[in-house]
Amino acid sequence: MFERILKLSIYQSGFVLVAVLAMAALGVYNYLKLPIDAVPDITNVQVQINTTAAGYSPLESEQRITFPIEMAMSGLPGLEYTRSLSRYGLSQVTVIFKDGTDIYLARQLVSQRIQDVRSRLPAGIVPTMGPISTGLGEIFMWTVDAEEDARKPDGTPYTTTDLREIEDWIIKPRMRMVKGVTEVNSIGGYVKQFHVTPYPDKLLAHGLTLQDLVTALERNNLNVGAGYIEKSGEQYLVRVPGQVATLVEIGEIILGSNQGVPIRVKNVADVLIGKELRTGAATQNSREVVLGTAFMLMGENSRTVSQAAAEKLAEINQSLPAGVVATPVYNRTTLVDKTISTVSNNLLEGAALVIVVLFIALGNLRAALITAMIIPLSMLFTISGMVANNVSANLLSLGALDFGIIVDGAVIIVENCIRRLSVEQEKIGRQLTTAERLEVVFDASKEVRRALLFGQMIIMVVYLPVFALSGVEGKMFHPMAFTVLLALLGAVFLSVTFVPAAVAMFLSGKMMEKEGAAVQWAKNIYAPALDFSMNNKGLTVTVAVVIVILSMLLITRMGSEFIPSLDEEDIALHAIRIPGTSLSTAIEMQNELEETIKKFSEVSRVYSKIGTAEIATDPMPPSVADIFIIIKPQSEWSGKYRDKEELIAAMEQAVRKVPGNNYEFTQPIQMRFNELISGVRADVAVKVFGDDLDVMLNVAQKIEKIIRSVPGAADVRIEQITGLPVLSVQMDRTKMARYGLNGSDVQDAVNIAVGGRTAGLIFEGDRRFELQVRLPEALRGDIDTLKRLPVKLPVLNAAAASNVPALPMAGVQNAPAAAQPVYVALGEVADLRIVKGPNQVSRENGKRRVVVTANVRGRDIGSFVMEAEKHIEQQVKIPPGYWL
Repeated sequence: MFERILKLSIYQSGFVLVAVLAMAALGVYNYLKLPIDAVPDITNVQVQINTTAAGYSPLESEQRITFPIEMAMSGLPGLEYTRSLSRYGLSQVTVIFKDGTDIYLARQLVSQRIQDVRSRLPAGIVPTMGPISTGLGEIFMWTVDAEEDARKPDGTPYTTTDLREIEDWIIKPRMRMVKGVTEVNSIGGYVKQFHVTPYPDKLLAHGLTLQDLVTALERNNLNVGAGYIEKSGEQYLVRVPGQVATLVEIGEIILGSNQGVPIRVKNVADVLIGKELRTGAATQNSREVVLGTAFMLMGENSRTVSQAAAEKLAEINQSLPAGVVATPVYNRTTLVDKTISTVSNNLLEGAALVIVVLFIALGNLRAALITAMIIPLSMLFTISGMVANNVSANLLSLGALDFGIIVDGAVIIVENCIRRLSVEQEKIGRQLTTAERLEVVFDASKEVRRALLFGQMIIMVVYLPVFALSGVEGKMFHPMAFTVLLALLGAVFLSVTFVPAAVAMFLSGKMMEKEGAAVQWAKNIYAPALDFSMNNKGLTVTVAVVIVILSMLLITRMGSEFIPSLDEEDIALHAIRIPGTSLSTAIEMQNELEETIKKFSEVSRVYSKIGTAEIATDPMPPSVADIFIIIKPQSEWSGKYRDKEELIAAMEQAVRKVPGNNYEFTQPIQMRFNELISGVRADVAVKVFGDDLDVMLNVAQKIEKIIRSVPGAADVRIEQITGLPVLSVQMDRTKMARYGLNGSDVQDAVNIAVGGRTAGLIFEGDRRFELQVRLPEALRGDIDTLKRLPVKLPVLNAAAASNVPALPMAGVQNAPAAAQPVYVALGEVADLRIVKGPNQVSRENGKRRVVVTANVRGRDIGSFVMEAEKHIEQQVKIPPGYWL
């Protein structure tokens, strides 16, 4: 078989060269389609289930939403494990499937189970699945801001509400149309709403409740169709439009009447443009902005998609209102280009060195060029295979290529062909004829076939165990092994086809095997060394064994880590504040922090995400922020710091002086990698599993103390699971029973007054905004006002009604007897008090967990983990029923 391939290649060299050119053309075509990224995407096959549960505490979210959803996901085909997070107003369950599971099948399975479990969830709770993206899908970010002198058509400056409206209704829809973008997430500013903010005393004076107001708004904001009529041979549609469109129209809605005088919405409430109760914010350079993020569809080319997103944003900028600018702040293309440029430069330099060495070793320019052609041809062959198998070009997959190994087989064949051609010419004393040359090339190639095949096969076998890796390790290193094996296969194929054909075609004329000065010098050194080794076999073997033993001893002292950190140039800073920190306070603290960071001249820009975005792909409470610090190129640094490590150390000292914050320094992609691997963002995590949060927290505190004592530990902290301040409205069921009240009566009143109730939508062309009813901001945060909140009683007999105390609200007493409705103050049937509750509840595989995290600096992660494990095992006693 091998001889037939050789003979075909040599005697049909023209055909072979055309075939190789076709293969090269295919490689060039596939290069244009090749997925390119900085690092392999190690995201497992996962589906996020996000559920918004307004007003639910972390414990309620866990008990009533998270746990039922987790149980519903049990037993799914291919399920590996589940991970969940329950926070105030949010439940997130992440379902992880085995590698190789089709993502669309996984989403379909999850969707079916969601439909099954919805009937067991509280009314109005609707779980939704996250975008079809990966953990590294955030490929492009931009901020929306207005210039200082920018004005709206009415002459007023732009507010963050205006900027969010521009983001939601101009930028976001068009960015979602970019090929390869699956979702656009927004955070910052306020979503515009139409607010009706009633005053409890005015409602009481007219014998109305919050529920009455909501009902009236719902019934007066409808369009109704009434079929059609036929008249004079024409058909007329009948419609009764009743939707309101302006603040004035909302204020004119009738709520009832008092002695023939209509009571309108404007008589009991203010009607205004309001703001949502937001869960997150964004800042840039100490200024609040709106931040948009484009998520890449799973399997797309991050470089291509991010480039397309940047082009689309530039196009959108031209249509934005004057003075409003959407500025790119993160573009994955930048990192990808830098990484690929580094790899490309290394590969080109390696290829150049190989060519130089080949020329020196072979002493023949044509032979050196033929051998060197294996490098680009095998790369094109590899690229075609990578595209066919959806393997991306990245630092690991391309960085492992060794051109010296790739050309090894070609060097063997070319060198032997030159030697045999030279010998034959010298033997017969003339130049060889074409037939003679082809025969010599065939014999020379056949002669070294074993050395060629066995040499390359040995190298290939070394990489085969890599394919036995699974999970994150497999995702990380399979592309590397696949690319190297593909390049070696291509090199072997080309060495037995292209190389003999090219030698037969181009190495004609007088041939002479020449040894350059470098080769002669190497032989002069090697020959005596070989003679000495052969004459002193025992000594040679002994020295070799000693070297091996010493090397093995050194291995035991080497550090270990998963992979070396990729220098992303930019810095990610995770800021953690006291649980319960309000969003407005967090923004003020964030602005102070960004002012401190901006003092470093090496910083180009700093922007932040605080809390949770519109789509909760990365849920955080308002007390937590992700800060992204964009660093200038090192050529533009002031010279005060030698490298990034020194800059981070100085920056860490500076930000520690800003009160109220704890920090974790990392890098954007590295932070996401850590979270994908273990569900946390730090380098090292210790998970405590069990049932009782207090017991788990006690164990975690002991572990935290131990980890802090391990050299190299940095940013050590315990997951924030306690300390969330809660205004608890504790209903007194005995008093409620006296008045005939149900729990839902009290809950409805508080829900509308504080949380707000949507009473419909207001349309402005394609745009739509919620119509919300809730107390004015000045009242909804005042506990004394909430205690006086009127709760409507059911129809009472005279005896029961006489027991209802008057409501001392702005001098207003109970409504007159003619008004019929009777009310009780919320404080009469409930106790309002501030208590501390859980900040969040994390679960994994159906069990609660508490995590202790740490970053490692100044040493390798492997030895750090071994030392920490040893101390924890010796010093921490784990209670029965709990484990690490």
